[in-house]
Amino acid sequence: MIRLNGRIIENAVGLTLAQLIERERYTPSLVAVECNEEIVCRSAYPHRVLAEGDVVEVVHFVGGG
Repeated sequence: MIRLNGRIIENAVGLTLAQLIERERYTPSLVAVECNEEIVCRSAYPHRVLAEGDVVEVVHFVGGG
């Protein structure tokens, strides 16, 4: 299990951040991701594999004026 934006997510251990972002229906170019209090570069999403107990925060960018 991992924690994503405060929610417990089952069956995510072993996924990459890229897979998690896709599964949760985020647009990769419109999010910033922090994993275990460390900002993850977008280029690392396909390589960062989630482990049991990871805490992931996804911030979604929105425009406006």
